[in-house]
Amino acid sequence: MSHNTSSIVSKVWSFCNPLRDVGVGYGDYLEQLTYLLFLKMADEYSKPPHNRKLPIPKEYNWESLTNKKGAELELHYATLLRELSTAKGILGQIFTKSQNKIQDPAMLAKIIDMIDSEQWLVMGADVKGDIYEKLLEQNAQDVKSGAGQYFTPRPLIRAMVECIQPQPMKTIADPACGTGGFFLAAYDYIVENNKLDRDQNKFLKMQTFFGNEIVAGTRRLALMNLFLHNIGDIESDNFISPADALIAASPTTYDYVLANPPFGKKSSQTFTNDEGEQEKDDLTYNRQDFWATTSNKQLNFVQHIRSMLKITGQAAVVLPDNVLFEGGAGEIVRKKLLETTDLHTILRLPTGIFYAQGVKANVLFFDGKPASKNAWTKEIWVYDYRTNIHHTLKKNPLIVESLRDFITCYNPTNRHKRKETWSETNPEGRWRKFEYDEIIARDKTSLDISWLKDNSLADLDNLPDPEVLAAEIIENLEAGLESFKTIVAALNTK
Repeated sequence: MSHNTSSIVSKVWSFCNPLRDVGVGYGDYLEQLTYLLFLKMADEYSKPPHNRKLPIPKEYNWESLTNKKGAELELHYATLLRELSTAKGILGQIFTKSQNKIQDPAMLAKIIDMIDSEQWLVMGADVKGDIYEKLLEQNAQDVKSGAGQYFTPRPLIRAMVECIQPQPMKTIADPACGTGGFFLAAYDYIVENNKLDRDQNKFLKMQTFFGNEIVAGTRRLALMNLFLHNIGDIESDNFISPADALIAASPTTYDYVLANPPFGKKSSQTFTNDEGEQEKDDLTYNRQDFWATTSNKQLNFVQHIRSMLKITGQAAVVLPDNVLFEGGAGEIVRKKLLETTDLHTILRLPTGIFYAQGVKANVLFFDGKPASKNAWTKEIWVYDYRTNIHHTLKKNPLIVESLRDFITCYNPTNRHKRKETWSETNPEGRWRKFEYDEIIARDKTSLDISWLKDNSLADLDNLPDPEVLAAEIIENLEAGLESFKTIVAALNTK
């Protein structure tokens, strides 16, 4: 990140602690920044050299905020948010259900002055994008807010994109897009690796990306994130639907699906019972195109993503361990996935890389295929980046180079010319191939495959740092707690 970008991030973030002291959390502050930044940039677009006529009434534009103070500013800002939420296009989507969370008018005025002091349009899209991405990352680090569950580690995203190698004039979808991380990484990859002509640039900006995000605040952040990265247009409709992606089959299919569906096994809906009390009920999606009917959210996303792929499409999806070994619906989904797609690669991820604790996850790479009597998956290549790997968010965070060996082994330019690093003479190799018949013969068609010896179990002199050990203990305890919750929930339904 450049010095200029870093200084603006520091300036923008300097208001956080004073605001927290008066009860405004990171997420609420970031949301208010989104509203104000959007208005400031719209104001800049309306002036020379752009001179664009935008659908923002004069009484609610940026200048209407800069000339007011005190209670008058607070009242006007609340009215502005309410009025703009009814607008069409991305404007109305940004301001949907917007509320003023900064009740101190003096603090609100200072933030407006801070944003007014910068010219945002003269910054490159990469600079504006870097600033906003950095703010999203800092927001994700706030454990209490829970924002981390919508923020996939960017090094992991970039590694997945490097393997998939998205091409110009192709469509990219994410049915649970969070703050838009996969879209931005794919956008950057396409721009950096191709000399785009006018039509390709237009397609990339306006017709490449499609997503769903049901959490209104997170969707707002995603829309702003894309807009700041020059994806979409201030007057256009947005690419991110507020609808639950799992409700129905996608009306279209896509060239690439990149996703990290939300953690947590159960889908649920809230309803009011006969006594007027709110209760949660497991949500089961009865879709004719699904192989198995289940309330397991992760398995539903696997089935949905398969249905979103063109027959030439490629998918890379982050999924928790339970998808790899769970019986019942899990076994049905795995078998069908092996039959109807080419599930060619699994990356086993270490703990300590996600902001949500207690997560043991993997990346599954599979390609869409036409209908066939025979299974499309012939072999699965597994890269074990979990055994004897220790990451923490602060002292030893995941970086792209951490996954460089995996990307090399994946061999994106020609994945049909791969070479195992594991062998009988090199049992410590992390890259190993398994034939389809071997997989099908496993109990429940389990894809939870490991072969490396865990050194920490055998070598007391080679234990990781206490901080890493403590983090892993917490991860395991929380993972165990989630399993107990699932068992209790199952017992309560019987």
